[in-house]
Amino acid sequence: MQKILILNTGGTFNKVYNQLLGQLEVSKNNDAIEKIVSVSFRENVDITIKGILYKDSLELTDADREIMVEAIKDYEKIIIVHGTDTMDVTALYLSLNAKNKTIVLTGAMRPFSIEPVEPTSNLSTAVQFIQNTCEKGVYIGMHGLVCEHHKLKKNRQTGKFEV
Repeated sequence: MQKILILNTGGTFNKVYNQLLGQLEVSKNNDAIEKIVSVSFRENVDITIKGILYKDSLELTDADREIMVEAIKDYEKIIIVHGTDTMDVTALYLSLNAKNKTIVLTGAMRPFSIEPVEPTSNLSTAVQFIQNTCEKGVYIGMHGLVCEHHKLKKNRQTGKFEV
């Protein structure tokens, strides 16, 4: 059985509504990912979930990306839950600084806490892809597609990722 790390860095995927402040904020836990994994994969996949940073991707820096590189050093197959706004920037950084790994970045346009279908689908697609590929590299997996990181881009007009 392959070992897969799911690294949670935050992003819209993890946002929850703060009733006191009246706004969405990135939760500092792995609850959404844990729920998806427990329902969708049970015992047929060896998944470790690790949470770090818990930021909106617009707040991420290269120092944060270096923390990601350090967090994944002992794994070969990694899924990173990441905000969609700078997913491409992080993917490029990882392609240059985390060699000989298979990495899929995924996220969501809507929070799991509000609409769980898209985050569940995106994470499930990433897990299925990473289980079935032997190719090392950095990929982005969104909206039913998983492609090399430089081939899949966020279309800000449509709110979808496209080749």
